[in-house]
Amino acid sequence: MKHYPRHLDLIPAFRAAGTVRLPGSKSISNRILLLSALAEGSTRIRDLLASDDTSVMLLALQTLGLNWAQQGQTQDYIVHGANAAFPVQQADLFLGNAGTAIRPLTAALAALGGDYTLHGVARMHERPIGDLVDALNAVGARIDYTGQPGYPPLHIQRGRIRTRRMQVRGNVSSQFLTALLMAAPLIARHDDLAIEVVGELISQPYIEITLNLIQRFGVEVERDGWKVFTIRAGQHYVSPGEVQVEGDASSASYFLAAGAIAGGPVRVEGVGSNSIQGDVRFIESLRQMGATVECGDNWIEARGNGVLKAIDADCNHIPDAAMTLAVAALYADGPSTLRNIASWRVKETDRLAAMACELKKLGAGVEEGPDYLRIVPPAEIRPAAIDTYDDHRMAMCFSLASLDGAARRGAAIRINDPKCVAKTFPEYFQVFGGVVQRHRPT
Repeated sequence: MKHYPRHLDLIPAFRAAGTVRLPGSKSISNRILLLSALAEGSTRIRDLLASDDTSVMLLALQTLGLNWAQQGQTQDYIVHGANAAFPVQQADLFLGNAGTAIRPLTAALAALGGDYTLHGVARMHERPIGDLVDALNAVGARIDYTGQPGYPPLHIQRGRIRTRRMQVRGNVSSQFLTALLMAAPLIARHDDLAIEVVGELISQPYIEITLNLIQRFGVEVERDGWKVFTIRAGQHYVSPGEVQVEGDASSASYFLAAGAIAGGPVRVEGVGSNSIQGDVRFIESLRQMGATVECGDNWIEARGNGVLKAIDADCNHIPDAAMTLAVAALYADGPSTLRNIASWRVKETDRLAAMACELKKLGAGVEEGPDYLRIVPPAEIRPAAIDTYDDHRMAMCFSLASLDGAARRGAAIRINDPKCVAKTFPEYFQVFGGVVQRHRPT
């Protein structure tokens, strides 16, 4: 794993071109790890993401008594499932800042029963989990807050969940519904279970990932649009034997945007037209901005065609990759507006506020609304030191501001605390450096 200094200086680059093999998807990796742990049988996971978020999930499963093994120096793992009965009934679990770990584990442990404490870094204790806890406690779980109500840390004690119907709000984070769906077969052992979404469900493509993976592990979920999800009684997870983790579509967005901004072509491998990830639809926005994007089953390639076009986009379906659009908007021919991104406020940092602050450093005009961002590109991108807020995506997307585009030149960019990329892509700056051609220092 790359060791980073306190800051990293990026010299302006005049072109981006090449091929990148993507790391595995974080969303898919942590879902598969938990499903494999809950399943009957052993699962071989190919190309699991190597990152902070998957590390905390692996360590949590180990603490819970699960047996898993890495296959040599590869990113292939064997997980021996516990068939919905974790061996360890009392444990203290540290989950870093991994929402994809703490939220599904909260639901699964509440359903299985035991005595567990779940906590993480300071930012994790600022990320809401109340809607999920309320949904579980309303049907017999026993989950207490040991800090601020509505937020981790949590203390889960043995409850008795028996219900035919649950409700959960959908307008803060789709991970709450994902957690309940993954735990649903543990709850629906004797009676059918219907999970009803109250209000609008945001980030719907992440639910599609969850449903797809649940089905691969042998459980069928019936659905009434995005409102009611029904799991018939008596189903249980069974290992499919082997599962391949797709390349991370959110991480792909940085390289595809680089190709669109700085000429290209840039090709990413590991994700393509058959992806189950919603962020693959980022390419639709790139095309609207005038880039040429081509796809195969397991690759995507982007190249620029001159000045990027300004866009007005509903980004509900690409909440993570939309951050990349915000930086690409610096190179557009007019103001761009990104809408329906309120979920940014409860991510690794308040991304709406953070993006607005850092874009202004680069000279952009920025209007920050409750659920939108309007970016007016600067006449010239200014050199700046970018604060990353311990947020991997802040560090990665702002690397793009060092690129020369058809409309304006990139600037010298200092990325503060670059090690935060270890959350999902520890080698990001090495890989990014491999596809850009930088100006020689004068």
